[in-house]
Amino acid sequence: MSEPPALLTIGYEGCAIGDVLAALKEANVDLLIDVRAVAASRKPGFSKRQLAAGLEEAGIRYVHLQRLGTPKPGRDAVRAGHPERMEPIFRAHMETPDAILALG
Repeated sequence: MSEPPALLTIGYEGCAIGDVLAALKEANVDLLIDVRAVAASRKPGFSKRQLAAGLEEAGIRYVHLQRLGTPKPGRDAVRAGHPERMEPIFRAHMETPDAILALG
């Protein structure tokens, strides 16, 4: 029986797109699943289209699963300085039909 593929996570705060792409290549990643509810960024290279294009050029597939992203109330809690409120919001979100469907 073969082992399932490894599941890795990566963040991009404080990074340039080239650094992230290099890290993904070094880790032999062949698929990046973007779970941002809002796949937009002011950082060059990290908005959905730019990220997908950079990944494609690097030979990495891209899938955006928006329904798995942190819902607005959770993002708002973090921005307001209450990250402890985000986890229960996110856990409840992951039990919604939308999130369960996205996982399927």
